[in-house]
Amino acid sequence: MQDFDEPVFAQLTENHRYELQVHCYRMLGSFDDSEDLVQETFLRAWNKRDTFEGRSSARAWLYRIATNACLDFLAHHSRKPQSHSIEGRAAGAGQAPPHLSWLQPYPDRLLSLAAPSNAEPDAAAVAKETIELAFLVAIQHLPPRQRAVLILRDVLGYPAGDIADVLDVSVPAVNSALQRARLTLKKHLPPRREEWRPTEDPTVAERRLLQRYMQVMEWSDADAIAEAMTELVAEDVRVTMPPHPIWFVGRESFIGGMRVSLDPESPGYVGEWRCVPTRANTQLAVAQYLRAPGDDAFRAQVVNVLRLQAGMIAEITAFGDGIFPALGLPAVLDEQNTAPAYSSEPIVAGRTDG
Repeated sequence: MQDFDEPVFAQLTENHRYELQVHCYRMLGSFDDSEDLVQETFLRAWNKRDTFEGRSSARAWLYRIATNACLDFLAHHSRKPQSHSIEGRAAGAGQAPPHLSWLQPYPDRLLSLAAPSNAEPDAAAVAKETIELAFLVAIQHLPPRQRAVLILRDVLGYPAGDIADVLDVSVPAVNSALQRARLTLKKHLPPRREEWRPTEDPTVAERRLLQRYMQVMEWSDADAIAEAMTELVAEDVRVTMPPHPIWFVGRESFIGGMRVSLDPESPGYVGEWRCVPTRANTQLAVAQYLRAPGDDAFRAQVVNVLRLQAGMIAEITAFGDGIFPALGLPAVLDEQNTAPAYSSEPIVAGRTDG
């Protein structure tokens, strides 16, 4: 039995805070809930500190506690993907994506804090394809225990015997759950996913595409925006806005929805936009600030996480302003940053320099 005093315990838990948060995030799909569950994990660990006998690493002990804390949370909070209601869809064509009202992005700036050090040989690096939104959405279709088995085995590399010990089940039960989980996951992952996994650093073309998107979003001419978007978004683009049930499938549907809020002559006009580049879930993202009619400041409004494919925006997942602090972004833009980030002149077809 290990004897922890408070300073030793505090150092131990803080050393693993961010990797445990990534683990809880995979289990829950929610950044806010992952923060809460890490705190719950540390509370349980302190209360059970006399159960740590040192036969396994402190990391493995904490992962066991975190996994079971997440399973207890999911047992009391239904997290099954829902269909979008007809009333909730503002516009759309084709099949609606699954509606996950609890889904939130994970800031890239925190992923680096979860990376293992050379002194921690049993740590698992954060694989990009297991933190991207497509993976997070897909594993939400798994029952909680299957999700835990899949994450522990295929993401963290735990042997089946260790997983059985974590979940207090038999090894055959673990292997059966893993087989079912893999089959279900395959059904819900997008096709040809290996062709668009995010890269370590955006290519020049990706940065230009991001720059053009931000430039267009800062225009005030709805017709020019609509024309430019035909060059930027894929014909079958998918747009979701958790927790709201609004969704768009297809470029024409998306542009039609944008006109409602971006055209100054529209009753649904929301105001002027300013854009700041960021990253979440290892994907390019844009933080957008809104100056509503009659307001004198650009205030945090939405974060669009982008999936790029074949040189175009193939998917946009839009999240509310609650994630701005975690991204290290201000609630209000300073005056020196409120000028348009890019030229307000319409982009000439074929140009990529913004």
